[in-house]
Amino acid sequence: MTHTLLLELQTEELPPKALAKLGDAFASAIVSGLAARAFLDEGASHVAYATPRRLAVRVSGVRAQSPDKPIREKVLPVSVALDKEGQPAAPLAKKLAALAAQAGRDSIALEELERASDGKADSFFFTYTAPGQPLAVGLQAALEESVARLPIPKVMTYQRPDGETVQFVRPVHGLIALLDEQLVPLSLLGLQSGRTTVGHRFLSRKPVLEIPSAAAYADVLREEGRVIASFEARKEKIRADLLARAGGDAILMPESLLDEVNALVEWPVVYECRFDDAFLAVPQECLILTMQTNQKYFALTDSQGKLRSRFLIVSNIETADPIHIIGGNERVVRPRLSDAKFFFEQDKKKKLFERLGGLGSVVYHNKLGSQAERNRRVTALAVAIADALGADPRLAERAAQLSKTDLLTDMVGEFPELQGIMGTYYARHDGEPDEVATAIGEHYQPRFAGDALPSTRTGTVVALADKLETLVGIWGIGLAPTGDKDPFALRRHALGILRMLVEQRLPLSISHLLAIAAQQFGESPNFSNPLADVRNFLFDRLRGLLRERGFAQDAVEAVVAPAPDRLDDIVERLEAVKAFAALPEAESLAAANKRITNILKKNEGVHGEVQSGLLQEAAEQRLYGAMTDTRTEVDRAFAAGDFTGTLKALAALRDDVDAFFNDVMVMADDLALRSNRLALLNALHGMMNRVADISKLAA
Repeated sequence: MTHTLLLELQTEELPPKALAKLGDAFASAIVSGLAARAFLDEGASHVAYATPRRLAVRVSGVRAQSPDKPIREKVLPVSVALDKEGQPAAPLAKKLAALAAQAGRDSIALEELERASDGKADSFFFTYTAPGQPLAVGLQAALEESVARLPIPKVMTYQRPDGETVQFVRPVHGLIALLDEQLVPLSLLGLQSGRTTVGHRFLSRKPVLEIPSAAAYADVLREEGRVIASFEARKEKIRADLLARAGGDAILMPESLLDEVNALVEWPVVYECRFDDAFLAVPQECLILTMQTNQKYFALTDSQGKLRSRFLIVSNIETADPIHIIGGNERVVRPRLSDAKFFFEQDKKKKLFERLGGLGSVVYHNKLGSQAERNRRVTALAVAIADALGADPRLAERAAQLSKTDLLTDMVGEFPELQGIMGTYYARHDGEPDEVATAIGEHYQPRFAGDALPSTRTGTVVALADKLETLVGIWGIGLAPTGDKDPFALRRHALGILRMLVEQRLPLSISHLLAIAAQQFGESPNFSNPLADVRNFLFDRLRGLLRERGFAQDAVEAVVAPAPDRLDDIVERLEAVKAFAALPEAESLAAANKRITNILKKNEGVHGEVQSGLLQEAAEQRLYGAMTDTRTEVDRAFAAGDFTGTLKALAALRDDVDAFFNDVMVMADDLALRSNRLALLNALHGMMNRVADISKLAA
């Protein structure tokens, strides 16, 4: 027979940003601890609860006692247990006495022992059945383990009323442990388990709530205590109420904000508030950020994405007349919005270009100098990329110069998340070209996986320059990513570079980009040219990026293994490899290509031009003739960018390639014949791998 178990720690207000993790970790650790001690039935399940003032878990399928467990324990090696006459020695008697106590026996006779090899020598073994433990014993251990393993952001030391000093994330005032209706005796942090808890600070119908059974916990808290115990249920109620209140407007509710607000309330109620329309003259990103970050409010926008002057709050108080709640929040938000308006107006008094000199006092990295030095590197790099891409170098230079100047503004000083965004606003106010202003914001893109790429050519140029300077510079001072550590987000920068090259089909050379990036660091004593490593790093990230796009592993490897210097046509190459792999000739040609690759690797540097007069065997003559006939079609298709046609044209060579390997000895004793056949294979290898290394398709 199994039962339902409830555990609750009733605390003072827990850290809101940590509550979700604390709740999940507490529940998971309790369940794991019970499972490890065989207290859970095969179909056991659990529900985690977490509110600002409690962590709890309800577990079904719990055994009141763990099952008996057979134990086979090694006693001693025979050579130690018995003396020279084969009689029990003193160490054996001592060991058997200890085992008897462990097994709940008065004594253990030598005849009860099993003699067997332990893999090295003969030993004595004793098998007995250990009786199951009552739940209270196993649960006490599981509870202590769970509390010790919680991901507590900062431990708090406090003193209990009886003078005992304890440590936890926040002071704990109550401990519930129920198995169905029965109290399970436990102790933790100076508390003894009981069956009472508290409800909502203001709305609870009783000051103390008695929980009659484990199964009734959530219902009692909801009905009597006005507490929604489930973190997820409370969050979804907040989401639904916000959407209902938003009406026809769109609501900005990032999951992180929902989680944090959810961790601040036990009985969430949504109210509508407003601010003065005059604040809408401030860039809406500033207003949205200050409402979300400082006040935990939810902003609303119209169908065109323009901020509305009404916003939503989530309160922990339900009342028929919320005028004081609404009025209080409207009064609180006004000075916040006034600060944003003040920062905006003050910042506009000084042009971005006038702030350039201030970058010299902002440290970028102690081994790479100031932001001013970095600005010069990024600017030079942007101009070079613009030239290579056929973009306007003057716009690229101006945008790159101004790209970091908003770091010196009051608004970005208050809200670092707005860097780039505010630069765009201020550049437009200063009368800069619109493409320059847009590029200042876009040069941070993509900021994260799935983020949009720059929409302008100048934005793309400066974004590439910024990310290349970071990637090459930080790597060059010995700070390459290691394991899961990547403090300078070099993986993100690399993926941003690759996405722009691939998705925007930029006809740029990776080698050239890396080379001009490295040139910007000149003779810096701290910089060591990392181009080979960075190049490999980029191609490793490219493999992952393409696999995420749904391309097969072997096709990706076929295209990436040759380390293509340009990526603007890589999607077409992948599609061509996919089409080629579906041909009946593909498997044979891929296997032959792999064989050719291995032969050429073993004979590097001995390939010349094919001498037709040295082609003696009929099979090599036919292959050479077929290659000559096919080359025209291959060259035409490749020049036209028809990579699928290029690979399909090679399918005509399959029979002649197979016949060559069946009939011709490549490594002939005659050096002239051998060299000529290697030259033939080298020419064939070049034809077959112009689009991709199709040997990677071989099984």
